[in-house]
Amino acid sequence: MDKYSVFIQYEPCDNIFVASIPELKGCKAHGDTREDAIREIKIAMELWLEDMKENGELIPEPMLYVS
Repeated sequence: MDKYSVFIQYEPCDNIFVASIPELKGCKAHGDTREDAIREIKIAMELWLEDMKENGELIPEPMLYVS
């Protein structure tokens, strides 16, 4: 499986952690803890990629960071 960047931020108004994958437009998930959000974003990513493959859409490559 390709490695995508995952960003997690805390949303104090909803008291949740929101995870997103910038390379996969609209791929987001949330949870009560960071661990929950990470678990949910993995599921969301699998479903997102599956949907793109089924529809014959181009799947974005993971971003490469050079330090």
